[in-house]
Amino acid sequence: MASIHDVARVAGVSISTVSYALSGKRSIAASTRLRVLDAVESLGYRPNAGARMLAGTRTNIFALTAPFHADTYAPAHMAFVLAVAQAAREHDYDVLLLTQDEATSGLRRVASSSLVDGIIVLDVAGDDDRVAVIRELGVPATFIGIPRDAAGLVCVDLDFEAAAALAVEKLVAAGHRSIGLIGHSPGVYARGSNFPPRFRDGFFAAAAAHGVETAFVMPERDGPSVRIALDALFAERPETTALVLHAEESMHTAVLDVLRERGLRVPRDLSVLAACASFETDHFEPPLDTIPLVAADSCWRAVTLAIEQVSGPIEPRIELVPPRFYERGSIAPPPDRPRASPRS
Repeated sequence: MASIHDVARVAGVSISTVSYALSGKRSIAASTRLRVLDAVESLGYRPNAGARMLAGTRTNIFALTAPFHADTYAPAHMAFVLAVAQAAREHDYDVLLLTQDEATSGLRRVASSSLVDGIIVLDVAGDDDRVAVIRELGVPATFIGIPRDAAGLVCVDLDFEAAAALAVEKLVAAGHRSIGLIGHSPGVYARGSNFPPRFRDGFFAAAAAHGVETAFVMPERDGPSVRIALDALFAERPETTALVLHAEESMHTAVLDVLRERGLRVPRDLSVLAACASFETDHFEPPLDTIPLVAADSCWRAVTLAIEQVSGPIEPRIELVPPRFYERGSIAPPPDRPRASPRS
């Protein structure tokens, strides 16, 4: 394992300069600090954790690893980033944002240089490369999301499975027996994001438990793709009387536009429910019943759990935020007469 002497040798500075560059206790030239950090990363150096604890030093900074992908929906993504930052400030913490698509190198860099007290992981994939890095680094960390292998981790998230079950229950209670699910774009599922499959699978399980017929489509974000997806859904299940939208705000708008173009009125002809929406739904025409995804719910708890870990180890856990339903008037009993054709 590399030592502080090795870092000093590679960076071409004294040991004390390395110490000052990593601790921030004295002003160091930016070029010198960069050489030290490059040496730290190339050598895989990690300051002795015990020495830091004895010194009682904290940086009061959390690293937030929130990589942007080609299909990242920026409004929802940034809502979670902002919620983490706001929660951190309430505890007198700042946030260092790591946004690069390949996030593991950033995690190693900030952990090895002792720049942060802990790490908060956002936009979690089912098989997430950051899981192994977090375990290796052994630093306080909280995941906002649940990877498939969550052993030994601290995770918090909305209970997407329960949210899907609640959506089905609300529609079944209104009398619907055939429900369509409109999901995110295919790329979101393909790259392994953890929450869309959790909701999808929870939806299928709840529908099966209630004896409800289902159809599932994944349109792209553009209007023509939404039209094609709706055609496919109603071709598979022409008896569909309700839709659950687990998708971005723009897709909600596109779906409602297509239904309006085809003479279908919500909820008279077709009930619509917005599931796990990170945005308000009362501005749609008509306003949509919703099971919201409130960023603050999971982010504030994630920050609290990270701070607890800074003070000492805590038991690994998965904490799930219970879903809530808000009625806006977009769910009604299915029509008792033939409705307008859902296809163009």
